[in-house]
Amino acid sequence: MGGPHSVALFVFHVLCVLLTLSEAGSRNTTACARQCPANSSCVGGDVCRCAPGFSSSSGEDFTDTFGSCDDINECGPPLTVSCGKLADCQNTEGGYDCMCIPGYELTSGATVFKNESENTCRDMDECSSGQHQCHNSTICVNNVGSYTCRCRQGWVPKPGFQDKQMGTICEEISFPTWTAPPEIKSQSLSDFFERVQKMSIDFNSALPQETIQYLIMSLDDLLKTPGDLEALDLSSRHHTATYLLSGLEQILRTLAKAMSNGSFIYHSPGDTELSLMVQEQGNGNITVGQSQARMLLDWAVAAGAEKSGPTVVGILSSPNMQKLLANASLDLDLEKQTELKEIYESPVRGAQLRLLSAVNLVFLSNTNTDKLNSKVTFAFSHPWEMPGTRQELICAFWRSDSNRRGYWSTSGCQTLGSGNGSTTCQCNHLSSFAILMAHYDVEDWKLALITKVGLALSLVCLLLCILTFLLVRPIQGSRTTVHLHLCICLFVGSTVFLAGIENEGGQVGLRCRLVAAMLHYCFLAAFCWMSLEGVELYFLVVRVFQGQGLRKRWLCLIGYGVPLFIVAVSAAIKSQGYGRPQYCWLDHANGFLWSFLGPVTFIVLCNAVIFVITVWKLTQKFSEINPDIKKLKKARVLTITAIAQLFVLGCTWVFGLFLFDQRSWVLCYTFSILNSLQGLFLFVLYCLLNKKVGCRAGCGRGWDPSPGAPSSPDLAPCAPQVREEYRRWACMVTRNKYSEFATSTSGSGSSQSQTQALRPSESGM
Repeated sequence: MGGPHSVALFVFHVLCVLLTLSEAGSRNTTACARQCPANSSCVGGDVCRCAPGFSSSSGEDFTDTFGSCDDINECGPPLTVSCGKLADCQNTEGGYDCMCIPGYELTSGATVFKNESENTCRDMDECSSGQHQCHNSTICVNNVGSYTCRCRQGWVPKPGFQDKQMGTICEEISFPTWTAPPEIKSQSLSDFFERVQKMSIDFNSALPQETIQYLIMSLDDLLKTPGDLEALDLSSRHHTATYLLSGLEQILRTLAKAMSNGSFIYHSPGDTELSLMVQEQGNGNITVGQSQARMLLDWAVAAGAEKSGPTVVGILSSPNMQKLLANASLDLDLEKQTELKEIYESPVRGAQLRLLSAVNLVFLSNTNTDKLNSKVTFAFSHPWEMPGTRQELICAFWRSDSNRRGYWSTSGCQTLGSGNGSTTCQCNHLSSFAILMAHYDVEDWKLALITKVGLALSLVCLLLCILTFLLVRPIQGSRTTVHLHLCICLFVGSTVFLAGIENEGGQVGLRCRLVAAMLHYCFLAAFCWMSLEGVELYFLVVRVFQGQGLRKRWLCLIGYGVPLFIVAVSAAIKSQGYGRPQYCWLDHANGFLWSFLGPVTFIVLCNAVIFVITVWKLTQKFSEINPDIKKLKKARVLTITAIAQLFVLGCTWVFGLFLFDQRSWVLCYTFSILNSLQGLFLFVLYCLLNKKVGCRAGCGRGWDPSPGAPSSPDLAPCAPQVREEYRRWACMVTRNKYSEFATSTSGSGSSQSQTQALRPSESGM
C-alpha cells in the first residue's frame, strides 16, 4: 500500500529542492548584474571580469562600478592573428573572422575561417558564376581576382564610357556617312558614292573585312577608269583626291575597330594593298606593311590619348591614285630651300614632279597626328631611277590647303636614303605619302636679268616701230602692213610675258590660264605674220613684182584668224592645258605644248626655205646689177642681208626648238639673248637702216620700202625718209624749226641718195 505513495512523496521532495536552488541563484545573479558592466561577468562578490574578446582599462578583474569592457581589435596593429595570402582579417564583436579578398573564394564554399591553416582562397570566376554586372552590350572577361566588361566585336563604347570597365556600355559600330562632294560634277564619282551608300546599308559589323575589300575594289574601279574625272580641271582633280583620301582614312579606321585582334592584309586585283594591325595597346615598337610600303613606329604613338578600344595601325597603298595627283605643285620648307640654294648657288623656284611610288595612306587609332612625340620610319618601294642633274628623290606628303585642294610638301619629313628599289624616310606627322622624282627649277638670275632687260629694251623699240609705220606715210605699203602687225603682236606678247609669266601662288587659277592663252595667241600671231613676211619676201625677190603680194584683208585674216582658230580648238579640247605651277604657259603633259610647237616648227621650216631662196636670188641680183663688185664687199652685203632676214623670219627660234635639255647653257643664253632683243633688231632693220628715200619733189614709184631690196637707178636723189622723220621729231621736241634743219641737211642728203641710187645697198637693206 505504500508503493504509489512513496513515489509521489519522492517527486515532491525533488521539486522542493529545485525550487529552493532556483530562488538562491536568482538572488545571487541579481546582485552581480548591478555591479558588473556589459560584456563582463561576476567572478565572486563584487569582482567583475570582461568576457573573451573584450578588455577593460581597469585590468583583468575590476570592482570599479564605472568600469567598462571594450572590444579588442584583433585585426588592427599590432597584428595578433594571420589569415594568410589573398585574405583579410575582419574584426567582429568580441572576436574576428578571416575572409578571402574580393574576387576570391574558399574551395569549401564557406565564407569565413579563423587562421592561416584554414586558408584555401582561390580566384572566383564571376563571369561563369553569373556574379558579374556587365551590360548586355558587353562580354564579361574574367581576370585574376576581378573581371572587366568588354565591348562585343563590332561594338564601341558609348560616348562617356570606356572599354574594359565594370560599368562599360557599348553601341554597335555604324558605317560612317560619306557622300559625294557637291562642288564636283562627275558621273563617275557619283556612281562610286552610290556604291558606298549601298555598302552603308548592307554593312554588318560582324563582317568588316568583307566591307573593306568591297570598298577597295570600288575605289580601284573609279581610279583605273576615271571617265569624266580626267576631264576635270587640275584644281578639281586635286580636290577630289583630297576628299577621297580623307574619307578613306576615316572609314578604314572605323571598320578596323570592328575587327578582332590580329593582322589583316588584302591585295586587290587593281594592285591596291591594305595592311592592318589591330590589337590591345602594347609596349615598344611595331612594324606594319606590305610589298609597297612598310612602317615602324612606337605603340604609344599609335594609341595616342585614346584609352578605350583596341589600337589600329594601317597602310593603304594605291598606285592608281597617281592619276588624280598628277601635275601637283611642291611646297619646299624653308630648311630645304636653304639647302638647295647652297647646293645650286641660286634660288629654287619650284620643281617638276614625277610620282615613282604608290600613294600611301597611313592611319592610326590616334587621330592627333599633326605633331607626333616620336618620329615614324617608312620604307616605300618604287622603280629605281638614278637622279640626274638638278634631280632628287624626295619623300613628300599630301597636304590639304584652305580651299580643300592640296599640294605636295616636305615639311617635317626627311629622306634617309635610297637603294634596291626602296626609299627610307622619317616623318614627325602622318598623312598620305609618296616618293617623288623632283626636277628642281633653279632660277638663273643672270639669264632672268638678260631676258627682262632685253624685253624691256625691245618693248621701247617695238613701240617706235609701231609709231614709225603708222605716222611715216611715204614708207607705208603692203610690206609695211606686215611689219606693223608683226611688231604689234610682239609688243603685246612681250608685255604680257613680262607682267604675268610667273605664277607666284603655285596654283593654276583663272588669271594664269588667261595669261597662258594670251601668250599662246600673241606668239602664234607673231609667227603667222613672220610667215607672211616670208611670203612677201618671196614675191619681192623671186616674183620681182611688188604688187603681186596679198591684199590687206587676206593678210589680217591669215595673221590673226589662223592663231585664233588654233587657240580656240586647243582650249575646247583641253582648257586645263593652259597654265603650270611655276609659269603661266602651256602644260607639257599629254603633248599639249605641240599646239604651239607644231605651227611654229612648220612656219620656221617654211621661212628657212624662203631664206635660202632669198640669199641665192640676192646673190644673182648683185652680180647682175654690178658684176665688178668686189668679192669681199659682196660677202659682207650678203652676210648682213642674211642676218637681217633671220630675225625677220623668226629663224632664231630654231635654238629654242633644239633646247631639249635646260642644262644646255649655251643654247639657253643664245636663245634668250636673240629672242629677247628681237624688238631691237627689228627697229634697227626696219627703221634705222631703212633705205626708203623721199624728198619734197617726190620719190621713184618703183622703190621698195623693205630691208634688203635693191635700189632702183631710176629714182631721183632723195634722203632716207625714216631718218628724216626722226630728225624732224627730234627738232619738234627741242622746239627747233624743222625747215632750217632740213635745208642744212638736204644738200648732203641728196648727194648721198644719188650715189646710193646708182649702186646696190652696201648693207643689203
